[in-house]
Order: sequence, then structure tokens, then C-alpha cells
Amino acid sequence: MPGPTSPVSRPSDSISAGELRIATRESPLAMWQARHVAARLAEHGIATQLVPLLSGGDTDLRPIDGTRQVGLFTKRIQQALVDNEADVAVHSLKDLPTQLDERFALAAVPPREVVADCLVSPAGKTLAELPHRARVGTGSTRRMAQLKSLRDDLVVMPIRGNVQTRLAKLHAGEFDAIVLAEAGLLRLEMDDLPRVRFSLDEMLPAPGQGALGIEVRSDDETALVALKLLDDLATRLAVVAERTVLAALHGGCLAPIAAHGIVESLADQAAGRLTLTAVVMSTDGTKRLQETASCNLGATDGEAVAVQLGTSVAEKLRAAGAEELIQAAR
Repeated sequence: MPGPTSPVSRPSDSISAGELRIATRESPLAMWQARHVAARLAEHGIATQLVPLLSGGDTDLRPIDGTRQVGLFTKRIQQALVDNEADVAVHSLKDLPTQLDERFALAAVPPREVVADCLVSPAGKTLAELPHRARVGTGSTRRMAQLKSLRDDLVVMPIRGNVQTRLAKLHAGEFDAIVLAEAGLLRLEMDDLPRVRFSLDEMLPAPGQGALGIEVRSDDETALVALKLLDDLATRLAVVAERTVLAALHGGCLAPIAAHGIVESLADQAAGRLTLTAVVMSTDGTKRLQETASCNLGATDGEAVAVQLGTSVAEKLRAAGAEELIQAAR
């Protein structure tokens, strides 16, 4: 994996002269992601320039509620494409709204980092080792529901801010532990941070967790061609299935919805197989609906197959009562 250093490169002969401008949030993790994309493009001889921007999600640290949920971290970055401040927008894919906007194209989903969540505490305790009524911080309803299902005595408290801000609150004693996506910690090279990874049976991830979503203007053929070089088909198909579940259930980022897709044997796509597991829970963790389904990937349009699988799983969850749980969480 390329490190978080700014690349120095020259444009490819197949890309028009000039640098591709990459819009990114200013948090350390977002900057790492943008530099990672820049480094990958540099491997193909494509020069880039970073355009750091502040998003509403970076400046407003109030708990997320039903009036502030969609595009909190992505709208400012997308607006940079609309206003021609940038050519490329780099997002954490789990933050990108599932509702399609025809002005933009999801040009690339690079290879995914680990999808798991982890429990971070000063002593690196497991969930079972935390004291009775331990204070656990998370900004995610999905994580809250799964934590409560594992230990209903926990005091699950909201927390906002970037990784460094959340860790500062933990070390200041505001929480006994916090839950973070391990992908971010690996990307920030926080190898020595005491933590315990949750198994996927304990804590299923958010749709798109661990993956980057790289957007360009839908009419920008130059940027589309360049970014397609970074696309990983197996990752794309997995996250398309996950995000289809979220979209079909009209979940948004507040809903206690988790999903994980995995593709096997994609070297021969005609023989590849996509498996999708999705969960919808009540916020108190007492009710859990889960569906798992698999399908063979076609030789041509794997993305359409992934959409079909995600839709089918969402329909089964809806029939089991998912909408009631989602509405109760709003």
C-alpha cells in the first residue's frame, strides 16, 4: 500500500496535459486517502494536486440527527466538482449517499482495506473485560445496536470528530472505550494503539466500510479514464451489493443497518461468486433481522448481478419487518 507522501509525477501520454485536482476533507485520515489516490495515479504517470476543503461534518460536532444526516461529509467535496475547483473527489465510501446524482460518476473503488470495527481502550481490553456499565463511545447507530446486543449493561454514548479527536476524548477519561473502524487506524499507521478487533459475527460493518469512493464529474472523460485505472472489480461488486441494501431500505447513515459482501474466484469472473450478509437491528439491540444470500457472477455485467442480489436481500429484510426497526431509529 503506498504511504501517505505526496507524489511527484508527470502526466501520462493518454491523459491531457495538466494535473488532476483532488478534492478532500482536511482531516488527517481524509488527507491520507487523497494522498493514497494521488500516489496510485502517479504509478500510472498521472500528475495530481490536492485541494483540501472543510466539510460541514468537520466543523459541526453535534450528534448527528435526522435533520443532518445525508451527505454531511461529502457535499462540500462534491460541490468542488460542480464549481470546477477540483476534478476528483475522494470519499470514505460509507459516507457517500446512496442516492444517485447524475452530475457525478463513481469512477473508481480501489482495493478495500479491512472491514472490521475494533474496540479501543487504554488497556486494550476486550468487550467482556470492560467494567459493568462501561461508557463506550460511538457515533453510529449500527455500532450502538450491536454493542447493546452483546452487552446490554453498557452505557453507549455519542462521540463525534476525527480519529485523533475521539482518541483525545478517550484518553481524557470521557469514555472507557470507543469503537472505530480498523481501516482508519491502519491507514494512519496507529499500529501500537491498544485495540481488539471485533469478529464479523459480533459487529457487522457499515455498507462500504473500509473502501474508498472516487467521484468525478460524469461528463469529464479525461478524469474518468484516469481513475478507472484504480478500480478494483471485486471490491466494487461487493460494495455495490452492500449499498444496494441500504438504498433499497431507505436507510441513510442513521439506520442500524450493517452489510458485508465478499467476492470469491473473481480471476475468472464467469465462475466468481458474490455472498452478501445484511443485518437490521433495533437500537436497543434486542431485535435482529439477518439475511445471507449468494449468487454467481455473470461473465459480462457483474454490477447488475450485485444490484439484483442486494435488492433481493433488502426485500427479504423488509418482509421480516426491517422498515419498522428503521423508522423507530429515526
